[in-house]
Amino acid sequence: MFISFEGPEGAGKTTLIGALDERLRALGRATLVTREPGAAMGGQIRRLLLEGAGMDPKTELFLFLADRAEHAAKVLRPALAEGRVVLCDRHADSTVVYQGYGRGLDLDQLRRWNAFATAGLKPDLTVLLDLPPEIGLARLQSRDRLDREPLEFHRAVRRGFLEEARLEPDRWVVLDATLPKERVLECAWQPILDRLPRD
Repeated sequence: MFISFEGPEGAGKTTLIGALDERLRALGRATLVTREPGAAMGGQIRRLLLEGAGMDPKTELFLFLADRAEHAAKVLRPALAEGRVVLCDRHADSTVVYQGYGRGLDLDQLRRWNAFATAGLKPDLTVLLDLPPEIGLARLQSRDRLDREPLEFHRAVRRGFLEEARLEPDRWVVLDATLPKERVLECAWQPILDRLPRD
């Protein structure tokens, strides 16, 4: 089972993924916790994307896609073939939202390129941690290149996530990330239990 987690920085994805991983392991499930960008190529692309100077939106896009292609082929598909539950901090939807709704690149083209990069791999479930960008940004201890974008960019990203969730309601679960983390955990746990393959 492949579960992706989306939402702005400061929404609590890392905390939620860690708690869900513990619960799944307690059920005897083999898991893999991973992230994009940076899980497949030793962090080189992640550093370029998040720590580098400004870059053309197309350059940014192709770096994300290169990282995703390697991640899907070398990390995600092997783990899924072993029967692991994969918990991935960001996946293809982030590219559609950040580069599409945020940067203004063509949404249909982004979807096609994502499908090419992943050879058609899509999450079984996507958990969106939604909160106003003002709250998420205020929670950050430090900010990377994308976090430093203007507030309107982050508002467009939020609108994009909510629109993508509206378009595929069977795959997405939208959670209010302003709630206490224990409540967010419980709201995320039941949809995962409902979708877990039975032995």
